Amino acid sequence: MTTPTAFSSVSALVRRETSMVYDEGKEYLVEARLTPLAAARGLGLEEYVARLASDPTERRKVVDALTINETSWFRDHTPYQAFADVMVPALVERRQITRRLRVWSAACSSGQEAYSVAMLLDQHLPAGWSHEIVATDISTAMLERVRAGRYSQVEVNRGLPATSLVRYFTRAGREWEIAERLRQRVTVRHLNLAAPFAGLGTFDVIWLRNVLIYFDATTKSDILRRMLPMLADDGYLLLGSAETTLDLPADLAAAWRREQIGRVPAYRRAGALSLTSTGA
Repeated sequence: MTTPTAFSSVSALVRRETSMVYDEGKEYLVEARLTPLAAARGLGLEEYVARLASDPTERRKVVDALTINETSWFRDHTPYQAFADVMVPALVERRQITRRLRVWSAACSSGQEAYSVAMLLDQHLPAGWSHEIVATDISTAMLERVRAGRYSQVEVNRGLPATSLVRYFTRAGREWEIAERLRQRVTVRHLNLAAPFAGLGTFDVIWLRNVLIYFDATTKSDILRRMLPMLADDGYLLLGSAETTLDLPADLAAAWRREQIGRVPAYRRAGALSLTSTGA
């Protein structure tokens, strides 16, 4: 940012709206993402930041711009392999009565994670089974992209196997559109992870990857505390490779049990719920 005051103002806005932390050292990122917004309004960056106090539409755009996280198809690969090879077969064995799975892609960004999961379930669930993938994010702009299911050539080149492109996508002008049958399996909902998880139900697998690193320790703990009842007793929670439950308060850390699946750490509920949260 041009001035520390402008950066502090934007940082406070994002923290107030999302609980995400932009500390000193992230000025370059804030400037890169806000400069196009300022230019679109014909304003300099400092003038644009000053305008945010009285312009809720632009504040929403700023929050959207600063909550877009890095994403790609089958990111890091190994969690998806563990999901397909171990988690899905185990859950299929235990869900013979309901024959249904529910998966939550939390902080779904533009939808590559949710649709990667959808492809795997399409390939690995037995005939006659149903499934739902709930994709949530705080960015309304990103959620519109998930609903549309359209991606540029550059985006489909990032981690998407050629066989999956042929099997699940069709050309739509200069973009690629994912198959309608996969879009029908994905339920899109606006959600701030720092706010209550109202009306979501429970899930067999929760993908919460590469987002907790943006929160302070208190918010991270509160999210994981409130996520406990969202996970089925025998379900799986997947975090990012740089994220862990080891630094949580002792009672909360004990409520999550780490289980190594190949090279992937998954987290399970350790026992009956006895925890309460002030944030839910």
